[in-house]
Amino acid sequence: MSAQGKKLINDPNDVVTQFIEGLVETYPGLQYLDGFPEVKVVLRADVAARTYDKVAVICGGGSGHEPAHGGFVGQGMLTAVVSGDVFTSPPVNSILAAIRAVTGPKGCLLVVTNYTGDRLNFGLAAEEAKSEGYKVEMVIVGDDCALPPTQGIAGRRGLAGTILVNKVAGAAADAGLLLEVVAEEARHASKLVGTMGVALSVCTLPGQETSDRLGPEQIELGLGLVSFPHRVSLSAYKYNEEFKHGEPGAAVTELQLVDVVVARVLKQILSPVSLGATPIMELMIATRKAVRELQLEYGIATDRVYTGSFMTSLDMQGFSLSIMKSDTRILQYLDASTKAPCWPVGTNGGRQKPAKIAVPASSSGAMKSDKMLQQSRELTKQGCILEATIEAGAKEIIRITDSLNEWDRKVGDGDCGTTMHRGATAILEDMKKCYPMNDAAETVNEIGATVRRVMGGTTGILYDILCKAAYASLKGTKTVEAKDWCNALQASIHAISKYGGAHEGYRTMLDALIPASRILREKLEAGDDPMDAFFISSEAALTGAESTRHMQAQAGRSSYIAADKLASAPDPGAMAAAAWYRAAARSLNGMSCPSES
Repeated sequence: MSAQGKKLINDPNDVVTQFIEGLVETYPGLQYLDGFPEVKVVLRADVAARTYDKVAVICGGGSGHEPAHGGFVGQGMLTAVVSGDVFTSPPVNSILAAIRAVTGPKGCLLVVTNYTGDRLNFGLAAEEAKSEGYKVEMVIVGDDCALPPTQGIAGRRGLAGTILVNKVAGAAADAGLLLEVVAEEARHASKLVGTMGVALSVCTLPGQETSDRLGPEQIELGLGLVSFPHRVSLSAYKYNEEFKHGEPGAAVTELQLVDVVVARVLKQILSPVSLGATPIMELMIATRKAVRELQLEYGIATDRVYTGSFMTSLDMQGFSLSIMKSDTRILQYLDASTKAPCWPVGTNGGRQKPAKIAVPASSSGAMKSDKMLQQSRELTKQGCILEATIEAGAKEIIRITDSLNEWDRKVGDGDCGTTMHRGATAILEDMKKCYPMNDAAETVNEIGATVRRVMGGTTGILYDILCKAAYASLKGTKTVEAKDWCNALQASIHAISKYGGAHEGYRTMLDALIPASRILREKLEAGDDPMDAFFISSEAALTGAESTRHMQAQAGRSSYIAADKLASAPDPGAMAAAAWYRAAARSLNGMSCPSES
């Protein structure tokens, strides 16, 4: 029987904000942007974009893994960190704010952990920053040795080895190297590090119940976070990958002696770190075994050993080992001076009151005019149809919220319905105030802005990409007809596939949208009535979504789940896409709209 976990917090919805406030009060040299708390960016107090003459190194991700990543901001390491909500990728706008705040003429490097949401959000931010004239490179870290090198398109997860990559990149940047060289050094380091984790318990999210996933005599292998550098580089910290992002570990086994567990973990890492609540005594015992095992069983001497909390997962008990193959260059970077407060070599510098700086504006300086967003609410026929379909789709998502969450609890992290509900509710509110319904392209663009503002993680960024691609397709079309919507849907599918990497059969929302697009085009080209074509295509969307029960996921978090577990539920993202599309298509029948003047 589950019970709500004990936490020394105030408001569960405000833990990240209050953590950052405490962080900048505690450590010298850290500050946050003036857009805080919406823009959760921690950066070096001594860096200003206009005058910074070195490559900026930016990392980030969901909160809950402290001290990663905010504790590693400082000279010689990270220039800025972007935090999302607990276990949620940071939004594109926050990443852009960080880039603008610290990036000077030499450009910036984004170090990104290999999760779909992080890749998409940081990737889109990078593209937007480039369009504004910034020099940006991105390095993806996937060091999870519990998974094979190729795990669908998702690949290996980014774990505690990211901290070592950040140290290498930060030292290279601090040495004054060019952006291309700093990026190459980071990529080189990311190829040399591997991580595997062990969980004794699962973590408890703020305000939620404690899970009973692991029995009292069980441990889970292959979860993931910690870091030891050596010649071979090792480190240990606290972690829980299963409940960090919802995907399970590689195996559940009976509790064993720590020497046996460490030996098994090392064997896995060396074949082709601690979590939030593990006492330092236990971490040191694991360190002792790891160092001896490397030397006696593998003939590997350890050049550096770091033990402590680097990348945790809230209160989860366990540890992870990260091993990095070192060379002279790697050791120089690891030994280079840094003022990052949580890097184990310590910090220098006097105490100073944390400061705030203003969020830099976009270099384009272009803001949408209020005039465009406050167009007359006297709707044309096209505006009336658009309003009715948007309302129908949003209300259907709200209606099936619990079902989406239930499916997602079986194959993901259990919040698909909640995330979609947040977006649908915001769309219904914003459409009353600022959507220019008589302009289909601009309305779709504004839906994307709404989604970006309120929906976190992978889902939000995918729908933002969907809307941006549809907007580009529809832009300039005064009277939007069925064929134009068909082209816009196809453009959206292409964009999602391009940036997310998924295709039909990968068990994603595309398994609903692609059949719908295909049938819609066939019916329209055959001369069918547009209303009928949309209705029939919506049935194809639902059929496609239901068929995901029989697919092995090749993208997103579900790609980490065993096939027998996936068969228990359809893909919630596909079901959500089918639901709003089907509701919108059905709303076209029987509508009473004003005639065109």
